[in-house]
Amino acid sequence: MTFSFKAFLPAVALALGLGSAAIAQETAEAALPPVSYMAIGPADAKVTIVEYASFTCPHCASFHAAVFKDLKKDYIDTGKVRFEFREVYFDRYGLWAAMMARCGGEVRYFGIVDILYTTQQEWAATDDAVAVVDSLKRIGRTAGMEDATLDACMTDGAMAEALVAQYQENATRDGVEGTPTLLINGEKHSNMSYADLKAIIDPLLAE
Repeated sequence: MTFSFKAFLPAVALALGLGSAAIAQETAEAALPPVSYMAIGPADAKVTIVEYASFTCPHCASFHAAVFKDLKKDYIDTGKVRFEFREVYFDRYGLWAAMMARCGGEVRYFGIVDILYTTQQEWAATDDAVAVVDSLKRIGRTAGMEDATLDACMTDGAMAEALVAQYQENATRDGVEGTPTLLINGEKHSNMSYADLKAIIDPLLAE
């Protein structure tokens, strides 16, 4: 579950037509920036759900389509549940997608996540790194970002290193071995149907 983020930046830099040497130098000199957790729902909700997921994971896309949309409508939007999304990086495309999504800030983040999952087969199902970067930038532009902003975000070596470090620390601590993995009030669960998820949430809300 570990990889070197440094091996991925030259590829995205090449796809963007930028120089990887400058990026490597900037990364070496930069202190790691803080990495925020992306969450929606009230901080004081009785139930907190943490999802560990990869943007290139088909099971995660299925969970997003079949379970998350109802979870959001019935529990998150109604203030009963707080939901936190923690990115898992199994490959370079997943890392690039996360860097693009975070580039839009907290306001745009979950909308971009929705686009990434609903269009996963369009942007992730290729070995062409240039095509992947182009597709991710199109998604970013759809969310209102400019190319210069996207280029800066997607080649930010210090942020890439910070994201990977946080992911590896969290995944090790929480015993994440596959995606999606859910922590419901701290208790670990694997992928499940919406009915099974409701059967766990409702008793916790009733306590």
